[in-house]
Amino acid sequence: MKFSVDKHEKYVLVKLNESKLNSTITPQLKSEFILMNTEGQRNIVLDLSSIKFADSSGLSSLLVGHRLCKNSDGTFILVGLSDSVARLITISQLDNVLSIVKSPDEAIDLIFMEEIEKELKKETR
Repeated sequence: MKFSVDKHEKYVLVKLNESKLNSTITPQLKSEFILMNTEGQRNIVLDLSSIKFADSSGLSSLLVGHRLCKNSDGTFILVGLSDSVARLITISQLDNVLSIVKSPDEAIDLIFMEEIEKELKKETR
């Protein structure tokens, strides 16, 4: 699996450099998500702009990333969806579960906004 990881203090940006999100790469992607989460990364932005095709195992890996982030009080955000991948996510009704934005910048803004909200909630307790 070809991908790049850009780690920051509050989030990690993962860009898949593949054309397909299928059973060939999903085991490794799930492992990467688990490793990142174990290392303390709770906010993951996944850039799928290179992905032109996804199948059910690909969707499964997205749900693993989502669950790991959610369980550690973080956020999992998808960016750069192609029309076919967006359609598959909509058909499987995962657009109601997954956070999806257009660009990495929007995702980063969303993460920082949510981090500020969490801090404010802690202070009011």
